[in-house]
Amino acid sequence: MADSKTIRPIAIYLPQFHPVQENDAWWGKGFTEWTNVSKAKPLFKDHYQPHLPTDLGFYDLRVAETREAQAALAKEYGIHGFCYYHYWFNGRRILERPFNEVLSSGKPDFPFCLCWANENWTRRWDGMDKEVLLEQKYGVEDNIQHMKYLCSIFKDKRYIRINGKPLFIVYRIELFPDIKRTAEVWRQVAREEGIGEIYLAFMQNKIKNFVPEELGFDAAISFEPNFNLSHYTPALKKDLIKFYLNKVFFKLGKKMPYNFLRYFNYQQLLDKSKNEPKAPYKLFPGITPMWDNSARRKKDPFIIHNSTPELYQEWFEDTLKKFEPYSADENFIFINAWNEWAEGNHLEPDQRWGRKYLEATLNALKNTNTIG
Repeated sequence: MADSKTIRPIAIYLPQFHPVQENDAWWGKGFTEWTNVSKAKPLFKDHYQPHLPTDLGFYDLRVAETREAQAALAKEYGIHGFCYYHYWFNGRRILERPFNEVLSSGKPDFPFCLCWANENWTRRWDGMDKEVLLEQKYGVEDNIQHMKYLCSIFKDKRYIRINGKPLFIVYRIELFPDIKRTAEVWRQVAREEGIGEIYLAFMQNKIKNFVPEELGFDAAISFEPNFNLSHYTPALKKDLIKFYLNKVFFKLGKKMPYNFLRYFNYQQLLDKSKNEPKAPYKLFPGITPMWDNSARRKKDPFIIHNSTPELYQEWFEDTLKKFEPYSADENFIFINAWNEWAEGNHLEPDQRWGRKYLEATLNALKNTNTIG
């Protein structure tokens, strides 16, 4: 069991870096996440785009040596494990090959857990219900089959556990018709499959905050950046009037009429985090090194500008100092993300910063004496 003063950083991991039939059909032959990354262009002065990789290159996650190199790099800089995005559409898996090979090969020997990215797949990359490519549907029978599949993964010795309970995360619980019932079904199936108790958490990442215990969950995870625009003000002065008028329309329950470049400063994330009160329930902290999804979304991208390794380290250190683990095993901080390149959101080395964000991660852990 981990020492109570040890913090275990978990980096969120995207498996979209290899071609699959579905993406070939929707976006063109050979499409991967790198397709969007390499086409990105600056939208304003000093806008950092494109984000291009260095140490690991434009990798293909079907290659075992790449996955080993990722884990080795993460471990070197203090990351405890990966949280792999997991895709399940009523029994249909997608982007599953890299993780399947991690599972079947036993390599890399690096801790992991799963987060069900339970949004619709759409052409807008926003998980909403327009131009749906793959629709997410919910039901009791699907809950049963899904958990039976997950139980086969929970048995892996590398799977991250909390007091012996496998940690399973849901990305967006508000999309479920009855998430409390779903949690009950999952727990019952896990017992019947011989796993025993499971530890359920969800990402707290939208406007409304949910209390885990009220929904049959054990904890929430702060997903950063939080997309609640009330936390930010635009960095471009010309967008301020539109921003505040939109807020008025939103409060009146009406459609927000104005489009503007959703461009904010990283310092706002840092300030928000420093001033945020402690949640009255179990909430694992989250941070992000940077964010800019303009490579993926050509219209209304969400851009966090002026991130630096120094500001990221300041945010991480402040979070590490304030976070009091709920138990010796409930000591996670989630970093979004390890390799979300098309969302300008990665710890992996790039041409601008090299390994500086990784170095900042390790420095923060050492400076706060929280490294395991």
